[in-house]
Amino acid sequence: MDIGRLIKHLLTTRVTVRRRFPMSSLEAIKAAITESERGHRGEIRFAIEPALEPMQVLRGMAPRERAVEVFSELGVWDTEENSGVLIYVLYADHAIEIVADRGIHASSGVSAWERIASDMERAFAAGDYEAGALRGIAAVSEELRRHVPRDGGGVDELPDEVTLL
Repeated sequence: MDIGRLIKHLLTTRVTVRRRFPMSSLEAIKAAITESERGHRGEIRFAIEPALEPMQVLRGMAPRERAVEVFSELGVWDTEENSGVLIYVLYADHAIEIVADRGIHASSGVSAWERIASDMERAFAAGDYEAGALRGIAAVSEELRRHVPRDGGGVDELPDEVTLL
């Protein structure tokens, strides 16, 4: 058991996250998602979770494992072309996970998502949360434009708002 990790998770709250991601940042992230989806047929969701529940930490839940759960809970998998992408931030662990649905994951591969997440983590470590999030959305959008470009109309299948868990 990692007692240091447990303490971090117990002390990290929604208030902590709101200091790093104020309403203006959440609105900028939403606007970036809305704008990006005009250029591709994918769907982007952005979720921020302050911390895991104590039992999740005690059993050693990894950020990736939780991101996959959130991917399912938010219905990111439920898009017409299986082209949903979740950008998941677990603030207490300073971890970013990108989970792509099978339709887009097969085309992009793991390395693209890991690179984008690493770039975002570096920006966040420097205290540049909004800019890091926006760069991450832009990079995910570029992958989606490359593999599922917009070819006419389209339906926005998932909400663009940031989900604060």
